[in-house]
Amino acid sequence: MTRRLADKVAVVTGAARGIGRATALRFAAEGAHVVLADRDEDTGAQTAAEAAGLFIPTDVTDPQAVERLYTLTTRNYGRVDIAVNNAGICRADDGDILETTFAAWDATLRANLYSMFLCCRFALMHMRPRGSGNIINMSSAVALTGTPAAPVAYTASKGALIALTRQIAARYAVEGIRVNALCPGPVDTALFDDLFATDPQRAVDRLIVTPMRGASSPDDVAAAAAFLASDDAARITGTALPVDGGLTMTHIAGMPEPHPRTTRQR
Repeated sequence: MTRRLADKVAVVTGAARGIGRATALRFAAEGAHVVLADRDEDTGAQTAAEAAGLFIPTDVTDPQAVERLYTLTTRNYGRVDIAVNNAGICRADDGDILETTFAAWDATLRANLYSMFLCCRFALMHMRPRGSGNIINMSSAVALTGTPAAPVAYTASKGALIALTRQIAARYAVEGIRVNALCPGPVDTALFDDLFATDPQRAVDRLIVTPMRGASSPDDVAAAAAFLASDDAARITGTALPVDGGLTMTHIAGMPEPHPRTTRQR
């Protein structure tokens, strides 16, 4: 393992499991001092111990909690170099726009977009005085293409996150701060397992059209995050990088049955 992140200070949200956990462990292996944030205190603390890092219980939808996360990071390590904003949700009651509940829409936009606004805002406050920094926001491949099979609130939140990422990147590049988004396709995590449990056909639809076949692993996404966080990506900002096994280049997953009014009569 290279040490491309040696002595960097990285904050990773949603770090207790899945992509966040894999990212925290990869960053630690690359030499970073890692601060892990999550609402799951038991699992988060266990992952922090594996990463030899610091765990700070955090609700990323709470401005005071996010401010505290970055204040404590700076107090313990003196600075913030990297922020990986990974925490997010996909609810079972989020589906087609005609079926998605109002509660699902509100909760998803709050967890997947408002939280990113908060995390970027407070990360920037600690990066700007040093004239450098690196923010990586976790979006999704569905934000790049749309798909009839994808949940509407989740897709909307992840698409808006790409716009937020590009806006911040454009504004703060002149101050030495890079901001990028990662866009995973299907990833072998508990979130995808839940999709298999609730809607196995939709899960299968996502896998069979992936040119490289099957789901990515959390380690695949963590490796891409480590690249974007390193000096190897020093001239990359404002991008939305797919980590999707080629899904977005050929994507037509889960097409619904044609509506009678759109079917040509012969």
